[in-house]
Amino acid sequence: MATTKKYWKSSAQLDESNEMVKSLEQNEFATAIPTEEFLGNDKAMEASSTTRRDFLKYVGFSTAAASLAACEGPVINSVPYVNQPERLIPGMANYYATTIANGYDFASVVVKTREGRPIKIEGNRDINARGNANARVHASVLGLYDNNRLKTPLVKGKEATWSQLDEEVRQQLNANAGKQIVFLTQTFASPSVTKLMEEFKAAYPNVRQVVYDTVGEDAALDAFEAKYFQRGLADYDFKDAECIVGVGADFVGDWQGGNFDTNYAQSRVPKNGKMSHHVQFESNMTLSGANADRRYPVTPTEQKQIIAALYSKVVGGSANSNLSDKVAKAVEEAAQSLRRAGSKAVVLCGIPDQGAQQLTLEINERLGSTIIDTAAPILTRQGSRAAVNQLVKDMESGAVGAVFVAGVDPVYSYDESDAFAKAWKNVPLKVSFASRLDATAAQSDYVATTPHYLESWGDVEMKKGTVSLMQPTIQPLFDTRQMQDSLLKWSGSDVSYKDYLKNSSTANGSSWNQSLQDGFYTATASETLGGDVETPTVNNASALRDLSAATKTGDFELVLYTKTALGDGSQANNPWLQELPDPITRTTWDNYMTISQKDAERLGIENYNVANGALDGTYAIVKMDGVERKIPALIQPGQAEGTVGIALGYGRTAGIQEEMQTGVNAFPFFKNGVSIQSVGVVSGGGIHEFACTQLQNTMMGRDIIRETDMATYLTGNKDYFNPMPEVSLNHIETPVTSPDVDLWESFDRSVGHHFNMSIDLNACTGCGACVVACHAENNVPVVGKTEVRRSRDMHWLRIDRYYSSTDSFEDDEAKKDGFSGLFGENGSLGGFGELEIPADEPQVAFQPLMCQHCNHAPCETVCPVAASSHGRQGQNHMIYNRCVGTRYCANNCPYKVRRFNWFLYNGNDEFDYHMNNDLGRMVINPDVTVRSRGVMEKCSMCIQMTQMTILEAKKDGRMIEDGEFATACSNACYNGAITFGDINDKDSEIYKVKQQDRMYHLLEEVGTEPNVMYQVKVRNYNN
Repeated sequence: MATTKKYWKSSAQLDESNEMVKSLEQNEFATAIPTEEFLGNDKAMEASSTTRRDFLKYVGFSTAAASLAACEGPVINSVPYVNQPERLIPGMANYYATTIANGYDFASVVVKTREGRPIKIEGNRDINARGNANARVHASVLGLYDNNRLKTPLVKGKEATWSQLDEEVRQQLNANAGKQIVFLTQTFASPSVTKLMEEFKAAYPNVRQVVYDTVGEDAALDAFEAKYFQRGLADYDFKDAECIVGVGADFVGDWQGGNFDTNYAQSRVPKNGKMSHHVQFESNMTLSGANADRRYPVTPTEQKQIIAALYSKVVGGSANSNLSDKVAKAVEEAAQSLRRAGSKAVVLCGIPDQGAQQLTLEINERLGSTIIDTAAPILTRQGSRAAVNQLVKDMESGAVGAVFVAGVDPVYSYDESDAFAKAWKNVPLKVSFASRLDATAAQSDYVATTPHYLESWGDVEMKKGTVSLMQPTIQPLFDTRQMQDSLLKWSGSDVSYKDYLKNSSTANGSSWNQSLQDGFYTATASETLGGDVETPTVNNASALRDLSAATKTGDFELVLYTKTALGDGSQANNPWLQELPDPITRTTWDNYMTISQKDAERLGIENYNVANGALDGTYAIVKMDGVERKIPALIQPGQAEGTVGIALGYGRTAGIQEEMQTGVNAFPFFKNGVSIQSVGVVSGGGIHEFACTQLQNTMMGRDIIRETDMATYLTGNKDYFNPMPEVSLNHIETPVTSPDVDLWESFDRSVGHHFNMSIDLNACTGCGACVVACHAENNVPVVGKTEVRRSRDMHWLRIDRYYSSTDSFEDDEAKKDGFSGLFGENGSLGGFGELEIPADEPQVAFQPLMCQHCNHAPCETVCPVAASSHGRQGQNHMIYNRCVGTRYCANNCPYKVRRFNWFLYNGNDEFDYHMNNDLGRMVINPDVTVRSRGVMEKCSMCIQMTQMTILEAKKDGRMIEDGEFATACSNACYNGAITFGDINDKDSEIYKVKQQDRMYHLLEEVGTEPNVMYQVKVRNYNN
């Protein structure tokens, strides 16, 4: 039935003469929709051959424009390429081979770029020497987008032009021609830089180079040079090793530049009934000790006696020591293992003593070790602390007219920094080649601002005979210039360093472009030199005598070391590394003094957990020869009694963002570059707040990391060393994999791809490279120390570290199974409390943990908005737009791998890290969403990478080969601990791994049916 009623929205509509009302009745929007700006004029549209797909694009654009006009939102004009680079396809990644060589970390790498922006670092798998990218190398891409980088050259502290700087430096060089001109540099290990230095000396004959390694290896370098007449370090290939004995050498970590863990991990995986036997003698708990079959905590003094004893037993000679019966027996067993393994055995020494290093070389020579390579040594450490000390004296005397500093910050890192700074003022011309205003650059007359290595050219001979090349992956972001270009200009040459490098390359007939593409070439002969060094000599007999008679001289022996995250501190302004948990202590944003439980009790030092579970502890005061530092004390299981450990690389303030000015500078204890010192330690009182990502230290006998010994594994009795969990069904023990106890309805997973991941606990060393790679690939935010203390860290992938509560994990399990009742001597009430406390000399195990992508996922069933769902390819998906933040999924996850965005971490001044500025956000991967506040996130199994692989194969019209599917963590793990692939491909490696007897699923008794599996850890107690 029709009606004559009229309806109106406002009283203005009743006025028929109102022009505004008439206008609005004819137009939906108050302002015109700017569709013409998107669609062009009518003639052009009629003449075009627009496809249906393009038409839909235009419609989409029109709808977006309508929305903008209606909401009166801001209009952002895009600027397209005027001339798009031929090889740049929007949405597609480009890869370039280059090299990092910052004086501490050296590696041949591959750089992923998107639309001209480097966003990800990978190791170069084509090179056989030093291609492994550690956590710091992976994180180095973030340094390119560091807001604290210098933007221009500086003259007398003020911004200047390069022409002004060049003119004044030339004048000063000529004015000081009668005095020494010294280049104080990092180790470049560069043939072209060596050649360039020689040519610069031709222009200025009084030039000399002093190489300064911030954390050097002087004793090992001197010993190697004395024996083999070349300044370098022996290389080691552990993949065929049968017996490894480490004495104070953290070779799985940063010892002598690192990069040994890949081949070491290969030797640790049982194959054909064999795996290496590893014995470690050390003071601090290190990655090497944590991965050893047998570890003995000993003081540095005892380590010297151990080297003497091993030399005596393998080579010969008399060595009388004061070792305890337990340690003496361990040394005897180690010597027997070495002799049995013969050429497949090796001894490694980290003692900063030339005599100890020389005797170690002699032991390996007597064994005929094929594990050690002295013919093609490592050249990434060339420094001489004696030469640096002499330079300081020369500067004090006024004999030095000019000093050029490159790649080092001695005002911060030299042990007597005040003396260096005072002598520095005596130099008429002080030039610093620096990328930030560090402590040395701040006191320099001129700062020749240098680019990031991803903006640079160069060559690096990390291992004799193999030269890695460095090429820019992006145009310089700022007005910077390489040191090499400056030297060419100041010596009167018009040649650019790029052309100089190309012309000086000896690529053995390989084309320059091919070498750049590969990232390296083979050289005919080494041309890398390490400056002017006088090498002392030590007699083996006197070294044996001195080491045998070594005695402790102070209350405590301090062992200085570098942490996996910060290394020597050159990347201290990198928030990814600041928030990377230490693999041993699981602590972030700090350094501290590690001390044993017994020593801590004696000094009144304690650690304890507060109400929210966070760890607090008292301070200690460390004293040595007038140097005194107040530093937090952390009680470390496995620390040798009578020793303490402090990490170098912290305490930087100059050129560092305030949030990253963390920890205490321990370099004043690094006297003469020696990492072992006698110190006094007392309690400092006070309370320090630690930021730890793991607060439980033991497994308490639970079946989380499965272990067995080699002898048991060789029996082949899988039901004994890797039993399938059982549950009760009608009072009958039934395997948890039986369909009779499965509450879920299964579906066909054999169609298409189905992704699985395997983690080998024998190959995982806990290095943390996978954690940083995951950060970079998936735009994982940094939350800061305060939030980490509240257990709000956002790592998608973590590496849990467990200590045994007794002598071994097997004993822990036996103790738990022996509980009887609640009370009494074997009561569970007190027994479980004891199992929470790590042993003084514990076993250690690592377990990488990410979303397990369960086929029967508990998170999916409790999400009220279906934000957590399962995909056809096996991944557990997280739909961010659906998530309303109930966090039911996190509560229901037995693996605790989900992360909640408590705050907006992107563009928030409260979280002033790289995501809070436009430059820092350039590192963001455009293939992955940046999550917002109130959203749950977790490992996606890098679905963007697997989908790209599928699309590339589809575009090429081919089948996908095994090994093409990868995730960020599997790509980063050079140790081979992480295998990823399609389980439906019966010829794939992941399928083969799943059939192995060592395979098990974490918490399998829960019935979640994960798509991530683990391999039982095997220890080889006897060689």
